[in-house]
Amino acid sequence: MAKKKNTKANALWGGHFSAGPAAAFAEINPSIDVDQRLYREDIQGSLAHVEMLAAQKIISAKDAASISKGLKQIQAEIESGKFTFTPALEDIHMHIEARLSELIGAVAGKLHTARSRNDQVATDLRLYSRHALRALDAALRELQAALLVQAEQHTATILPGMTHLQPAQPILFAHHLLAYVEMFQRDRTRLEDAGLRMNESPLGAAALAGTTYPIDRARTAKALGFAAPMRNSLDAVSDRDYVIEILAALSLVAMHLSRLAEEMIFWSNPLVGFIRLSDAFTSGSSIMPQKRNPDAAELIRGKSGGIIGALSALLITMKSLPLAYNKDMQEDKRAYFHALDETLLMLAAMTGMVADMRVHKDTMRRAASRGFLNATDLADWLVQTLAIPFREAHHLTGKLVLLAEKKKCGLEELSLKEMQTVHPKITRDIYHALALENCVARRKSEGGTAPERVRAAIATAKKEYL
Repeated sequence: MAKKKNTKANALWGGHFSAGPAAAFAEINPSIDVDQRLYREDIQGSLAHVEMLAAQKIISAKDAASISKGLKQIQAEIESGKFTFTPALEDIHMHIEARLSELIGAVAGKLHTARSRNDQVATDLRLYSRHALRALDAALRELQAALLVQAEQHTATILPGMTHLQPAQPILFAHHLLAYVEMFQRDRTRLEDAGLRMNESPLGAAALAGTTYPIDRARTAKALGFAAPMRNSLDAVSDRDYVIEILAALSLVAMHLSRLAEEMIFWSNPLVGFIRLSDAFTSGSSIMPQKRNPDAAELIRGKSGGIIGALSALLITMKSLPLAYNKDMQEDKRAYFHALDETLLMLAAMTGMVADMRVHKDTMRRAASRGFLNATDLADWLVQTLAIPFREAHHLTGKLVLLAEKKKCGLEELSLKEMQTVHPKITRDIYHALALENCVARRKSEGGTAPERVRAAIATAKKEYL
């Protein structure tokens, strides 16, 4: 049986519509559950708009003052929790306009002169995104600071550096953490770049074609902190590139957080034992009393998929939309706001885990002594000391690794006589080169893991990033 229609026409366009929407449409159409968080930006944009209308003598100064006073009262009501939201009024714009009419009467209708909900929501979302970008940058900076604090404490802690998740070469734990500092710095610059490109005002574009009123778009743009008005009215109301750009940047943030979370899960496994996460970021098992599960890290790893999914969802939504505004674009905010909220939560959790984790230096050092992580240094010594071509040195080192594997010992535990079976000119100096601390210290190339390089990198990051 078909559901009954709502016979009450919407007051906003009731002059043309004699009946209300079907029940299903009345349920799918509202967005107030999502966009009510835009109240502050909506009021901010309206205040700038009404001030401009008065300055351009489109409305009287008296009416502008009445509207402005009413808007400020509405903001106070919302922030005090006294404001009532209802799906019947669809979105934040209609809620504010309806309440304004209750407060000041028919003059409230003048607020919407020379604008549309299309340029209104586009303005609101850019203003909101500006605040969000500041919050994200601050959260990323806090995570970098936590990583740098840990790095400063571990400029002598040796970690098994890996490729393919297999032991590769010894590195400093601080050097490993600094890699994430750099990743998160790139995330910050991407978000900053998106913010610069976003910093144009859609207000005054109206529905799609501009307006017949003598408005001053430069005035409202300046009042709202934008660099300039957007140049094309169609583009102004239909552009969501900046949301997609921010979601793309957030997807990279999420991916970086997920990679770090995965490493923390691996490091905290008792079979590895490189770090210990405290009770604050772990949970137990309902059946196994001994368990300490790295749930916070796992949730970060899991939530990253939702951020990447939000990017895909909006790209798919936008890919076939003709100009200008389409109702599909109302769906941009649901995934976008969720991604912003989740990313900030993930950053807070990761910052807490990094600051809170206890590093087991001796366990890391013992792990680095297994797996022949100094093999490359042996080959390099043959090249640099005996002038052997690297490929030949690589081959000779492989023979020594095979010998050490058979003897179940490290390369540095082979006797000089055994070393000389692959090349008679090897001397005792080889053992100095094979010491893990020396393997690390000799990697002085720019960006390398040598302690002096790492300490300099920490100092630079603190100066330039924090």
